[in-house]
Amino acid sequence: MSIAIVRAGGKQFRVEKGATLRVPSLKQEVGASVELEVLAATDDKQTRVGTPLVDGAKVTATVLDHGRAPKIIVFKKKRRKHYKRTKGHRQGYTTLKIESVE
Repeated sequence: MSIAIVRAGGKQFRVEKGATLRVPSLKQEVGASVELEVLAATDDKQTRVGTPLVDGAKVTATVLDHGRAPKIIVFKKKRRKHYKRTKGHRQGYTTLKIESVE
């Protein structure tokens, strides 16, 4: 079993072959193949950590879809000052299916 730590959208994710994960929005189209940066990789025998990337390691994924997460409400208030602000935010995401970890 091969496991890797990859970087996508400024965040780090633990992946293995066949896994599905949501990463911050990527600009690839649905069905496109994406190669992710590998920060660390491990197999049954050894673990390799990159400086900053692991040489020769490769993780490929396929874009399944794009979407937006549920809305969160940001509410600010200062008591006795007549100050209230309400804002909403929806984070975009891309769903990836990991095809290979080499």
